[in-house]
Amino acid sequence: MDDGAAQPSPVIDKTRPHQARLWNHWLGGKDTYAVDREVGDRIAAVYPEIADVARQSRAFLIRVVHFMTGQGIRQFLDIGTGLPAVDNTHEVAQRDVRDSRVVYVDNDPLVVAHARALLKSVPDGTCSYIEADIREPEAIIEEAASVIDFTEPVGLLLLGVVGNIADEDDPPGIVRRLVDALPSGSHVAVNDGTNVLGVDEWTPAEATARGEALRLCAEAGTVPYHARTPEYIEALFEGLELVEPGVASTPLWRPDFPQVGDPRPIDSFGGVARKP
Repeated sequence: MDDGAAQPSPVIDKTRPHQARLWNHWLGGKDTYAVDREVGDRIAAVYPEIADVARQSRAFLIRVVHFMTGQGIRQFLDIGTGLPAVDNTHEVAQRDVRDSRVVYVDNDPLVVAHARALLKSVPDGTCSYIEADIREPEAIIEEAASVIDFTEPVGLLLLGVVGNIADEDDPPGIVRRLVDALPSGSHVAVNDGTNVLGVDEWTPAEATARGEALRLCAEAGTVPYHARTPEYIEALFEGLELVEPGVASTPLWRPDFPQVGDPRPIDSFGGVARKP
C-alpha cells in the first residue's frame, strides 16, 4: 500500500542551497542543482570528512532499523526523512519483515514530493508521507495514526533532525512529547552532528574544520544547524533504557553490519533506547 496520490509541485528556489540536496550530493546522488554542488564542494574542501559523515549516517540508519526489526518492531515513524537514497527506512525494514509499515515525515515539500514519487512499499507493507514540522509533534502523531497503531510498539527515528531545532524551540521537550505518544516496548533512535573532535583549550569549536563547514552553510543561506555534544544527545533519551553501546560515534554503534570503511570516530553521535 502506498499513499502516493498526485500532489501540487513544490516551489523550488534554485538560487540557494538546500540542506537535503547537499546531503544527497555528499552521498553521491543526482537530485541537486548547481548551487548545491558548488556549496557542497566548498564545504567538502574545508571539511572532507563530511562525505564520511553522510555515508556513516546512512549506515547507522540501516543498522538501527535492522536492530529494531530484530526487537519485534513492525512500524516506524521516520521524522526528517531527507531526499531518497539507497537503503531507505522502509526498504531495510521490509527486507526483514515484508509487512512493515513506515510513515515518513518532513517539513520540506520538495522532500515529500520526492518521497511520494520514489519510495514505494512492497505489496504486503505500507509507506505513507506527511508534510509536517517536528516542532508540532502532536500534529505528526495525529496524522501518523492513520497508518501506525500507537497501541503497539513503534520505532521512532530522529536522524539528523534535532540539530535543525533551535534551543529556543526546546529540542528536549519536543523529543519528550513524541516519546510520550509511544507505547511501552517502542524504540527511539537519535543521531546528530556534533563538533567535539579536535576541540581543546587551544582550538575552540568554531576554529575546527567542522566549525568552518557550519559557518559556510550558514553563510550560504541554508537552514541553521546546531551542532551539539554527545552528552546533549544522551540527555534526549532521559527516561528510556539505552541499549548497548549507549551513545557513540555513529561508525562505532554496533559496527559489524553493515560496516562502511574504517569504523573510526567522526563528529556524528547517536544511540537507540527502549521505552520501558
